[in-house]
Amino acid sequence: MIVIGSRGSDLALWQAHHVKARLEATGQQVEIKVIKTQGDRIQHLSFDKMEGKGFFTKELEEELLAGTIDLAVHSHKDLPTEHPEGLTIAAVSEREDPADMLLIIKGKEDTNATFHLPKGAVVGTSSARRKSQLLLHCPHIELKDLRGNVPTRIQKLREGQYDAIMMACAGAERLELDLSEFHMVRMDPKQFVPAPAQGVLALQIREGNDALRETLQVLHDNDVAERLAVERRILNLFQGGCQLPLGSYCEKHNGVLKVWTAMSREWNSPVILDHSEGTDAEALAQQVVASLKAKS
Repeated sequence: MIVIGSRGSDLALWQAHHVKARLEATGQQVEIKVIKTQGDRIQHLSFDKMEGKGFFTKELEEELLAGTIDLAVHSHKDLPTEHPEGLTIAAVSEREDPADMLLIIKGKEDTNATFHLPKGAVVGTSSARRKSQLLLHCPHIELKDLRGNVPTRIQKLREGQYDAIMMACAGAERLELDLSEFHMVRMDPKQFVPAPAQGVLALQIREGNDALRETLQVLHDNDVAERLAVERRILNLFQGGCQLPLGSYCEKHNGVLKVWTAMSREWNSPVILDHSEGTDAEALAQQVVASLKAKS
């Protein structure tokens, strides 16, 4: 029996059940254990005001180390770049749409404005990265913190607490949400740069569990892993967690890795942009970081 640890949100449970179904299709027996994290318990603070890193992952990692679960399924973008001793990422999934999107109350959009956001629009997000890039492109808007799982955030928009909210396209796609009541704007990930590894699942296990690692290879995507190596290494070199205002997005064309990066020191600091290319993930990440530091 493989015991999967998961957060209890709709999206996290979708992700856990997705992995469970894929493993059961290979003949494995699997069950899911729901674990509450600091990020789930503390709903009144924006991410940049919460202490430490890994506030959506720490409790799952503790249960892994304690042996009460065998496998933790994470949104890869939530994971700190440095793993606790004794744990490892055994596989990364295929990538859903990595882009961010805006949901705007119909009738409040301005199709002549950047991202269709009119002057003074109240936009909900608690992500420092999203805040910094929104202010870069749309300095005419008002930002307001927004917490909660995906359905909760959408309900707050529906109630008129915001004119628009930001979320990841991947979450909406995985939950198969009907968003037709809103005006939707998909952000080009090369222009509005997503979080490193956005849209990808990370499957974390205890080091030395070689049998489970081998079992999980049915879920592993080598091409995605190569691109994430660049995105996550850039984040790692800045010693950042998911609250650092840093977006990094990598594609591969004809053997060449192309990466777009947007970084600021604080959510309301100037955003520094970079576009670099290379063939070696580590060298490219080092090149990007050197470029960003030179520009800052």
